[in-house]
Amino acid sequence: MTIKTGDTLPEGKFKTATADGLKDVSTAELFDGKTVVFFAVPGAFTPTCDARHLPGYVELAEQLKAKGVDTVACMSVNDVFVMKAWGKSANVGDKVLMLADGNGDYARALGLELDATGFGMGKRSQRFALVVKNGVATQVNVESGGDFKVSAADYVLAQL
Repeated sequence: MTIKTGDTLPEGKFKTATADGLKDVSTAELFDGKTVVFFAVPGAFTPTCDARHLPGYVELAEQLKAKGVDTVACMSVNDVFVMKAWGKSANVGDKVLMLADGNGDYARALGLELDATGFGMGKRSQRFALVVKNGVATQVNVESGGDFKVSAADYVLAQL
């Protein structure tokens, strides 16, 4: 079943890299009592993701936070080391929390898995952006095909 507006997000966990090393982040830790813009990309360092998707959220992070967003989080079905390197390369600093869904478990739990085996990329996540308030999806924006519109930072900002 695919996540939709009004649904409670499923439980899960991610990996992230911190100054103190690798850390598990549970969905409870991420979403409980907070407003989170949670977006996902098919792959770190891939063309649209690297040139437009992540940079848009880095650029607009302060405006999103000014609208009441506590955390801006980026998820990809990549390992934590790739996500760390991508965050460093994109100069995310503390603007965007980089979350690794290494095995695609959370993308699957959301019903937003993407089969990219035809491109040699295995199973990934669809491109999407959710606004999550206290664990409930208040906005669900999933791109169709290869589009990049409804999951873009400026589109999400306009929804807040």
